[in-house]
Amino acid sequence: MKAYRLPEKQNFEKMINEKKSHLIILKNRRGMEVALSDYGVNNFEKAEFYLVSPDGDNGFPGNLTISVVYSITEKNELIIQYRAETDAPTVLSLTNHTFFNLNGEGEEGIYNHEFLVNADSYLPVNEFQIPLGEFKKVEGTAFDFRKLKPVNDVLLSADSQIKSAKGIDHNYVLNTDFSTSNVATKVLSPRTGIQLEVFTTEPGMQLYTGNSLSGRDIGKQGKPYEQYGAFCLETQKFPDSPNQASFPSCVLQPGEVFTSESRYRFSVKK
Repeated sequence: MKAYRLPEKQNFEKMINEKKSHLIILKNRRGMEVALSDYGVNNFEKAEFYLVSPDGDNGFPGNLTISVVYSITEKNELIIQYRAETDAPTVLSLTNHTFFNLNGEGEEGIYNHEFLVNADSYLPVNEFQIPLGEFKKVEGTAFDFRKLKPVNDVLLSADSQIKSAKGIDHNYVLNTDFSTSNVATKVLSPRTGIQLEVFTTEPGMQLYTGNSLSGRDIGKQGKPYEQYGAFCLETQKFPDSPNQASFPSCVLQPGEVFTSESRYRFSVKK
């Protein structure tokens, strides 16, 4: 995210964690993914995690309280529910950065995976992966996943956006009307038949094809995560939305409650 001034004229500095961009989810200097204040396990199907981020933490205003609930269901779903409140205007976008490989961990990469994304537009970016502020139609471009198609064809594309990012690392403008009743994306491995469907209340989803994976990260089975070895489906507000008037707002005001839900549903196609 570029530099931003809240409407109340309050300035705040942000830790730059990647080139000239800023991932708002890393509000805590250690990163929210490792900053845990408390947790509770309600039963074998549900766990809740809590975080209190104090005013001025990483330069962000407001005492921010966050809870994240992870649930599993009999429909083979992983449900993630976010809730947050603040006592001063701040910006907030929470997401999940899980890596998936439907062939199996460290198996063959994701080249054979077929993707469907329920979106007519995506957000082009500059050389620092910051959106340019325009909505570009996917029709006639490599970013058109409105029907299932292999991702390998896209990774080999001559599209300048694909070549610059060394793959896909772009936000899609979802057609789902902020509802978990409508599928946002679907991914299928023809090899295993495993299918992943995502449903979300968020307006956007960042599709990341593991462009920067280099083999340095080792998975639970001891296998390295090579380039294109996994993908992410990050449901979220649009990147850089505080600086883009045409993007949905990610400003959280005192008295408001931030809520968000995403569902990851697994099945096997025979």
